[in-house]
Order: sequence, then structure tokens, then C-alpha cells
Amino acid sequence: MRNPLRSEGEAYRFLWIVVLGAAVIVAASLANTWAGVAVAVLAFAGLGRWLWGDPVPGAADPPRQVVSETPGHRRILVVAQPGTESVAVPDGAEVLVVVPALSSRIEALTGAVDDRRHDAEATAAVLEARIPGSRAEVGADDPALAAEDALRVFGADEVIVAGDDGMLEAIRARVALPVSRA
Repeated sequence: MRNPLRSEGEAYRFLWIVVLGAAVIVAASLANTWAGVAVAVLAFAGLGRWLWGDPVPGAADPPRQVVSETPGHRRILVVAQPGTESVAVPDGAEVLVVVPALSSRIEALTGAVDDRRHDAEATAAVLEARIPGSRAEVGADDPALAAEDALRVFGADEVIVAGDDGMLEAIRARVALPVSRA
């Protein structure tokens, strides 16, 4: 099935097609009721055929993650809790460190979220300095969501988690790559 709302441009185009089709149906209905019904049936049949027809080539393909082309070169995503001071990673690997800005509901209500973000930024800076050739960033407050977001742009070969069992299992449940504990 074709998705007409894959991008903003396609959604805008689809909107104009629907508006134009509605105008033609209304105009035909004003001329003759049965002509309006016939135009509506034809319009919906054409729309259904287009939607359930073959999709655009390549549209159904999943987004391709860019993996390293160099043999023996690894790309590793490290998800670390705030406060983590070091993580062991293989030498020569390209590393992206993501530190989720963890917060509880109570902290969100009291305004202490800024403190958590500051802790996450400090941890990211420490890990970036201690892991040669790495870069670090602060992610979403949900560790699994932070890992998914990072994988969309980084394309890692594996995920290393520097956190508790709950964090490890949450990421393992939502990521289709090898996930291990640091």
C-alpha cells in the first residue's frame, strides 16, 4: 500500500488532490445528482487503485543504516547513565557516547530537570575526553529512545550500555543490534 503522507511535500500534494476532487464532485452534483454520484464513485475508485497499487520503488525499503565499510573497523554506540566516569571500548573503534538526561516525574514537576541535564552534559564531556576519538551528546530522558535516536544518525555495529539492568533490558527490547553491558 502506498503512503501518501510520507513527506510534507507529498502530504501537501495529496491535500490539493483531495480538494480538487471534492470540487469536481460538488460541481457534478450541482449539474445532476447522479452525475455527482458517478464522479464520486470514479474518484474514490481511482484513489483506491492508486493507494493499493504498487508503491513507489524503494519507498518500502527500510532506512539503511550506514555501517563502516573498512574491514575490522567497528562503530559502537555507548549509552551511559549520568555519573559514569569511564567505559571500556575496543581500541580503534569509532564511538558515539549518548548520555540520557534521566529524570523522574517528581523532578519534572519541581523543575530539577535542568540539574539532570547539567549532570548528563558533564558526564558526556568526561566520557568524550576519556575515550579517544569519540564524540558524546546528551540524549532523550528515556535511555531506549536515546539509543534509537542515536542509531538513526550514527549506524553503529553494536551497543554498549553503562547502566543498570533496567536500562540494559529496555534498550535490548527496542534495538535490533547486539547489546552488551560495559
